[in-house]
Amino acid sequence: MQNSQVNTSLPLNLSSGIAEGKPGEFWQLGDRAVRRIGFGTKRLAGRDLDGADRQEHAVALLRRAVELGVNHLDTAAFYPSHGAAGRTSFDSLDWANDVIRRALAPYPEDLVIATKVGPTRDGLARPDELPALVERDLRTLGVDTLDLVNLRLHRVESIAEHFGVLAELQAKGMIRHLGVSNVRVEHLQEAREIAPVVAVQNRYSVGFGRVNDEILGVCGELGIAFVPFFALTAESREAGGVPESAAVQGIADRHGATAAQVRLAWTLSRGEHVLAIPGTSSRRHLEENLMAGDITLSPDDLAALDALVD
Repeated sequence: MQNSQVNTSLPLNLSSGIAEGKPGEFWQLGDRAVRRIGFGTKRLAGRDLDGADRQEHAVALLRRAVELGVNHLDTAAFYPSHGAAGRTSFDSLDWANDVIRRALAPYPEDLVIATKVGPTRDGLARPDELPALVERDLRTLGVDTLDLVNLRLHRVESIAEHFGVLAELQAKGMIRHLGVSNVRVEHLQEAREIAPVVAVQNRYSVGFGRVNDEILGVCGELGIAFVPFFALTAESREAGGVPESAAVQGIADRHGATAAQVRLAWTLSRGEHVLAIPGTSSRRHLEENLMAGDITLSPDDLAALDALVD
C-alpha cells in the first residue's frame, strides 16, 4: 500500500504548501472559494486554561489558523462547548464569536465565517426568534452581513417556516448565503424551494453517521457543500476525543500519520464537495489536521475504512 509518510513533527511550515493550492484543495462555497480543510470553533476553549488565559489562547490559535491558510471558520453563538465527562450533554461558554472578532477583525477578504442559528438554552428557537439570533451574530462578529448562516434544527417535520424567515433576512442583506444542518433529504428539497442552499451540515465520519451517505450524494449532484460534524469525535460526539480503532490506527501507522489525519483524509475522499471543519484547542492538532489533505489513501485503505459502518 502507498505510504504517504506524513511528517507530524513540529515545528511545521505549512504556509507555502497551503498557499500554492493543490488539485481538489478548494470548493466554491457560494461566491467564495474556500479550502476544503477549515476550522471549527466548537472545541476552541480546551480544558487546561481558565478565564482570560483561555480566551487569549483561543485568539492566538485562530490567528495561527488563518496564518496557515484557513479561510473557512465554522462557529455559533453557543460555541465553544465541550462534553461533560461521561455524558453527551455539553456546557456552553458562549464566546467563540467574540473571540473571532478580537482575533481577526478587520477580516481578510477571502475569509468565510459560517455561523448557525436554531438551538437556544430553552430548546429550538421559534421562527419569530430567529431574527434576534441573526442580529446578535452580526453584532458579536462585528459585520454588516453574515457570510453563511446554517439553520440547525432537530426533530422537525418541516423546516419551511424557519428557513423562510432566514430567506427574508437574506433578502434584506443581513445574510449572504444559507445552509441547513441536521436535516434529511426531504428537508433539503423543501429549503431549496424557498431559497438557494450552499451547504449542508450533518454528522458524518468513519464508521459513524453513514445514514447520511444519501444526502452527501445528493449534495454532490447539486453542487452543494457537505460539511460533516463529529468527523473526528464520531460516536463519542460531544464528549470529544478521537475514537480508538485498530483498523484506522493500522492505516495511520502505514502512512506515518495520526488517526485523526486518516479520518480527515477519508472524509475528504468522499467527494470534492465535502469540506472538513475539525475543531481543536491545540496548536499541534491544528497543524496536523491541516496536513491531512496531503495523505493519499490507497484503494485498499478506502475499502477498509468504508467497511466501518454504524
